[in-house]
Formats: sequence, C-alpha cells, structure tokens
Amino acid sequence: MLSKIMLGTRPKNKVADAIRTLAKRHKISYAPTQRDVWAHHVTRLAGDDVELDEIERLLIALQRAGHLTRPEALRYQVNYLREAKL
Repeated sequence: MLSKIMLGTRPKNKVADAIRTLAKRHKISYAPTQRDVWAHHVTRLAGDDVELDEIERLLIALQRAGHLTRPEALRYQVNYLREAKL
C-alpha cells in the first residue's frame, strides 16, 4: 500500500485542524496590523524573507484576541511545525 506522501497528498495535520477549529469557534481571523507590515518589510530588507502560513497567522490572531496565552500559542506552533515536518 502506498503512503499518502508517495501519492502526493499531505497527511492530515491534527494540530492545524485544532487551531482552525479554535479560530472558527471564536470567530477569529487574521488581519495584519501596520506593525506586521513594517516587520515584514524589515525582515525582507534584511534578507530574511519570512512568510507565515495560514495556521501561524491564526495563532497570532488567537493570541491577540486573548484566546491563547503566549506560551500556549508557542506550544501550538511547535507541535504544528513538528507534525507538518512528518
């Protein structure tokens, strides 16, 4: 039997699903602030073009809205990145 990776599809990411569900439950979406835009340009000009994906942006939005503490958001991100790497 071929694995999902061999078939060209990504395995289900349970942490990403949990983050999406949490954001949906609280009706949260990411909206960049002027500081976000500034930080993006500074990192780009420094040669460190960092692009956050949908899940990482949702974590920022959930934290800003007070639904996650900073340590909780970091734990989610670490687990999300570990699971995405598999």
